[in-house]
Amino acid sequence: MFKSKTASLSNIFLCFLPLLLTAENTIALPTLYVGAQQTANIIPVTTFESPISNLEFEPRVDLQSRNMAEAQGDVSIRGGIFEGTGFRIGSATLIDPQTGHYSTELPVAPEMLTLPEILTGSENALLGFNSTAGTISYGWSQIQDGGKLTIGGGDHDLNFQRIHHGLTGVLGESGDWSWGLEAEMSKSDSDGAINNGEHDFNRSTTRFQILSSDSQTDFFAGYQEKFFAWPGMYTASRFANPVTLTLSPEYESLKTRLFILNHRQNYGIESFLELTATHRRHTDNYYLDARDFTPFPFEFIADHKTKATSLAFSGFHKVNETIGLNYGTQFMEDEIESSSLEQGEFQSRKYNKISVLPEYLIALNNDETLTISVGANYDHSNRDNSNFSFLGDIGWERVQNDKTEQIYFSYSEATQVPGYSAIGGSETSGIFRSNHNLGRETSQNLELGASSRHTNWSLRGAIFHRRDSDLTDWTYSNNDAYARSATGVDIETFGVELIASKRWNTIEAIASYTHLSKEEDYGEDSIDASFYALNYAKHRFTLGAIWTPYDTIELRIDNEWRQNQENSLRLGSDSALFTHIGLSIYPPQFENLELFFAIDNAWDDDFQDVPGTPGRGDQYSVGSTLRW
Repeated sequence: MFKSKTASLSNIFLCFLPLLLTAENTIALPTLYVGAQQTANIIPVTTFESPISNLEFEPRVDLQSRNMAEAQGDVSIRGGIFEGTGFRIGSATLIDPQTGHYSTELPVAPEMLTLPEILTGSENALLGFNSTAGTISYGWSQIQDGGKLTIGGGDHDLNFQRIHHGLTGVLGESGDWSWGLEAEMSKSDSDGAINNGEHDFNRSTTRFQILSSDSQTDFFAGYQEKFFAWPGMYTASRFANPVTLTLSPEYESLKTRLFILNHRQNYGIESFLELTATHRRHTDNYYLDARDFTPFPFEFIADHKTKATSLAFSGFHKVNETIGLNYGTQFMEDEIESSSLEQGEFQSRKYNKISVLPEYLIALNNDETLTISVGANYDHSNRDNSNFSFLGDIGWERVQNDKTEQIYFSYSEATQVPGYSAIGGSETSGIFRSNHNLGRETSQNLELGASSRHTNWSLRGAIFHRRDSDLTDWTYSNNDAYARSATGVDIETFGVELIASKRWNTIEAIASYTHLSKEEDYGEDSIDASFYALNYAKHRFTLGAIWTPYDTIELRIDNEWRQNQENSLRLGSDSALFTHIGLSIYPPQFENLELFFAIDNAWDDDFQDVPGTPGRGDQYSVGSTLRW
């Protein structure tokens, strides 16, 4: 059930997409579609694109940004928090051992990756690593000949430049093998949509690829530098000027180096093995300037350096027509050097996970199947207790000429260990208080879902209940107004999600609705507010559309309306409406030239994604892209 529900459908879609676009007398699949692309806009307005760009409009993802998503964006899935979300490339989940705030620091050009899959429930339990709520999973794309150059700018002194190029060739005389080389460079800077909101980014990436009819090997290296500022970025209003209420400026300077070796081997019928090795080095220099803002003027500087090396493999082995085996393993080592996070019990860690999920396929008739999957995970760490967890899935599927229908029921358990920010700092002093007693977090997810996919429309729905035990949250207490504290909490989350897509002659649209409710137990009465675990949307609607009235004009629009749970730290409204509009013109006189105009936060909504931290302003940009 697991493999057929997600991985195989996505792989089939990607493998046959070129044929659908070129074959005669066929209908191309829509761009916006349940299980495929789920946001209208891919390119952001405020900087160059990254793997997390525009995820705030993805139906199952809540992206809470400071400055902008590409600066510091916390990604949560189904009401979880940023620490509970993993980012997977190939078979390896890339995590930041210091804090999940930096898990999104992925110096990879989006062209090098496939569209993301959002793994939840049993999918996350099997393929995720150190992530309890969900995993955003990317594969490696095939390198194509050609490239593009983008130059643009906008208000607030925004300017950005980007160049990307790919080159391929035949390897050997047989013609069965080929090679590809790909490189990209991007740069962006601006004064920011609000005061003290400037940024300066640059990224360089390269990849070498070897292809055969049944294998793909990728060698990747990427480097990224980011400087950005935002008032009250992490401390909210705790150090505001007592007279003017102006927030103290906070700055971050990040450097990320990422190296990945990935090999995927297909064999037999539907069977495959994927091996991924990664090494990530991340440097964070944080600066809080509160010298002119608080009754007790001071400045705070923190330097952190982390290293994380991992080896992972996953795959599916089809034993016969009725029995298959899903499996996955990841081994990881990390270490931290820090000016403020070396007061815990350790500064290095080793942890691993082994997952096995056998599945049994029962053919009910020519077009209906029933799949039963039952398996387990084993998580181990040399610093925390080990954990066995269970996952199971039963699903019905019917495939006919013009539609695919599914119903599934699953139960799964996942686990993770907290980052060094939560367990490595001081418990009694400082602006961020750690808790050395925090340990392994566990999550239990029960889910019922169904989907129906047709040629020009699709519908998917799910009801789930997740129980998180010993979840690490960051909380606020009126008794200690100058500290944000790491706190353990037990939370039960109930959720409903609906996603629908439709295609007409010139319009493609996708809409979603999600509802979340929570019950929490911190085990103490001194907690007055939560920055993350209780910062969620009770009701959320998204609507994206692509309109192509002529071959030379394309209009893309994404909308999100949300009603958040009340939070005493949030200033202003608990509801928000965000709109992202992109207009592209392809002049017929200039082949391969695109002129674009885009607006982010069109209504200038100042909703605080993170309670107490100012929301982003509106941003306009224009530019051009030349493709070859």
